[in-house]
Amino acid sequence: MPRPVKYRTIGQMPVYRSFSSDDVADAETVRMSVDEFETIKLLDGSGLTQEECAARMHISRTTVTAIYNSARKKVADMLVNGKQLLIVGGCCAYEPLEMQQKITGKGTTIMRIAVTYQNGEVFQHFGQTEQFKLYDVEEGKIVNEQIVDTNGVHHGALAGFLKAAEADVLLCGGIGAMGRAAVAEVGIRLYPGVEGSADEAAKAFLTGTLQYDPDAHCDHNHAHHGEGHACGHHHGGDCGHHHEGGHRYGDEECNRRRVEGECARDNGECEHRHEGDCGHGHCHTK
Repeated sequence: MPRPVKYRTIGQMPVYRSFSSDDVADAETVRMSVDEFETIKLLDGSGLTQEECAARMHISRTTVTAIYNSARKKVADMLVNGKQLLIVGGCCAYEPLEMQQKITGKGTTIMRIAVTYQNGEVFQHFGQTEQFKLYDVEEGKIVNEQIVDTNGVHHGALAGFLKAAEADVLLCGGIGAMGRAAVAEVGIRLYPGVEGSADEAAKAFLTGTLQYDPDAHCDHNHAHHGEGHACGHHHGGDCGHHHEGGHRYGDEECNRRRVEGECARDNGECEHRHEGDCGHGHCHTK
């Protein structure tokens, strides 16, 4: 029987997860795990010794050496060959993020919905959001609401903030591929492409009528002339959030299972499939 992999302790989720050369279009991708990134951050960025790094990550010094050597080869491959570097995955356990404001604790029977928030609306750029509105749900009803500041936390590190805030579900506007990866790593269910009132979005989620776009993206185009930051919701053809081959739901049983976290819709295993138009004006991909 193979030895179980020991989780490596990570101080903070990477803020930036994608790096590429401006000189190469459609570059080949190199994937670096978060624990590999952590060794570079601690050894090269913070100047720790390998023994100190091993103590921080709760692994042996020889394991640090192996992870670090792998990470450096990937950095060299990116720099020498003009490849894109993505920081994703790894056998990691994250240290609790120290919150700068008090967030109401939630019990085991509470589901917490987090919504990117600005002036009552769903903020459209996940990585730049300065606030989340948290909705605590019990027995299908919102029992508490709270607005929290991100305190300068941005991009991929926001996933760590949401984990510390005990969020179970995220409703947002546009979100990039690396933001999606970070949210998935901490086990939060994602519903992107949401627009309009944050309060109404939370209520719509609970009733199974939320309009969202699973393909909503967020591109950061920081070019030399400052084209800026573009977010978009991509749909093929005439889309009203009806995706062919997807999962339609809306009957009371399926909605109950989804709200209470019992429905396996997100991994495509939910048995509650509805033929034709279920009458709820939305459809979700597997």
